[in-house]
Amino acid sequence: MPGHRSITEAEKLAEARLGDVRIHREQMAAVANIYRAAAAVRQHLENSVLRESGLTWTAFVVLWVVWIWGEPETRHVAEEAGISKGTLTGVARTLESRGLLRRADHPTDGRLVLLMLTPQGEELMERVFPRFNEEEAFVTSRLSAAECRTLAEGLRRVVLQVEEEGEERRLSLLDGAPPPPRRSGRRSHG
Repeated sequence: MPGHRSITEAEKLAEARLGDVRIHREQMAAVANIYRAAAAVRQHLENSVLRESGLTWTAFVVLWVVWIWGEPETRHVAEEAGISKGTLTGVARTLESRGLLRRADHPTDGRLVLLMLTPQGEELMERVFPRFNEEEAFVTSRLSAAECRTLAEGLRRVVLQVEEEGEERRLSLLDGAPPPPRRSGRRSHG
């Protein structure tokens, strides 16, 4: 792949660039490898299993959350999938147009919307998930079962740290101010 560097090359470049800079190297490596692993696994699963079913990673995660939770509220699906409510709206509309998902009003609160799989969506998940799981086994095949459990528990603790203490940390870093608006990275034309 042109311009692609292996994880080993990237680690060597970072070490050369940072030299004697006083940083938390082990923690930097852990977070960098969380990102690298997530990106590599996502790309592999999209290209090996999901694409032939016409699913993106995000669409699959939305279907997974609804499949596991039953009839969750849209806000919970967005939160669990790690996407904005606006992104969920677009993904849900696409899945709905394909006959895989349907929306329904909440029975006691008209402001809320529930999502549920259609029979076609159920069939898709029952067909795709076992193949998805086979690829989960493939991408972790260099780890023993015990190493997989240890990795899963370590990552779970990372998630809990952010869930339980991340907001307090953000507030202290920003002196209580809300985060600045997200930027696309594009230059303004003005």
